Amino acid sequence: MARLMVVQQQHKTPLSLLPSSLSDFNGTKLHAQVQFKKRDSQPKGALQVTASSTKKILIMGGTRFIGVFLSRLLVKEGHQVTLFTRGKAPISQQLPGESDADYTDFSSKILHLKGDRKDSDVVKSGLSAEGFDVVYDINGREADEVAPILDALPNLEQYIYCSSAGVYLKSDLLPHFETDAVDPKSRHKGKLETESLLALRGVNWTSLRPVYIYGPLNYNPVEEWFFHRLKAGRPIPIPNSGIQITQLGHVKDLARAFVQVLGNEKASKQVFNISGEKYVTFDGLARACAKAGGFPEPEIIHYNPKEFDFGKKKAFPFRDQHFFASVEKAKSVLGFKPEFDLVEGLADSYILDFGRGTYRKEADFSTDDIILGKSLVLQS
Repeated sequence: MARLMVVQQQHKTPLSLLPSSLSDFNGTKLHAQVQFKKRDSQPKGALQVTASSTKKILIMGGTRFIGVFLSRLLVKEGHQVTLFTRGKAPISQQLPGESDADYTDFSSKILHLKGDRKDSDVVKSGLSAEGFDVVYDINGREADEVAPILDALPNLEQYIYCSSAGVYLKSDLLPHFETDAVDPKSRHKGKLETESLLALRGVNWTSLRPVYIYGPLNYNPVEEWFFHRLKAGRPIPIPNSGIQITQLGHVKDLARAFVQVLGNEKASKQVFNISGEKYVTFDGLARACAKAGGFPEPEIIHYNPKEFDFGKKKAFPFRDQHFFASVEKAKSVLGFKPEFDLVEGLADSYILDFGRGTYRKEADFSTDDIILGKSLVLQS
């Protein structure tokens, strides 16, 4: 049986990533390679908070990507925040651009419950002993991982869940709205089942459905996939016509949306799509990444995926279809307004992460070489 421990962070913990070159992430002032028109006096990505009653909050997960930005917002609001993790990663890490003073303040306040969420006995005993007002479930994938949490916290005020726009049934009618049909066979069916469980149990719940998420510390190869190829000066292989339309939302905007639903009566038992306001084609995304990183206009190669056998490797990081969702409900009900447009958000990601020499996965151009090899034969 897993052990459950309560630990308060007192000392700075070094960032643990999987790059070939680790940056120090020491909060040094960064100078953007791309300049944008200044729209207000508040710097992009600054963590802004609003007043609310103090809550005892549990975040399931919280040491990667979404959770590191969300936890800071909640701590800045004055909430008591505890992360529930297996303890395999540092509980706090200094973010790129974060001052030493801000990091020290955060790391001194964040709490930790160590355990495996798949061990229902540990979850029930640990959570019932601690008691929490609100749960943010960032890494939940299956309904049976959520039921023990609800059992342990009968007086829970709100359960806020990170779902996915991937639950929608593929359709010719876009964008996806929250009322659209869902696909019970999708690879995100566990998230659908979790939403159903929350509704069935009668708890006060809110579910956010992001589309593609990007930003600093992204562990999915979204913008990183393009940045690797741009940095290497390689052509960018894009399936079919390249005019497939998709949508990206910045992680910091998503974190703010999570805070906006906290204690919000309008968010009770509601689902909200969260992403950027505009859509982009695959070709357009390649060009946006180049502009954000200060690279030349990219060479784009289109190919027919049906002509290739890549085995188990994935040649392109996006689903080869139109895929985007309306965020109008979140805008009208929550007052949600993304702070980043696409190029600004990609620049934020590049400058604070990839451009500093850090990334999650090593570059792998093996599928590119297969595609380019055949393209060269056809052109000769």
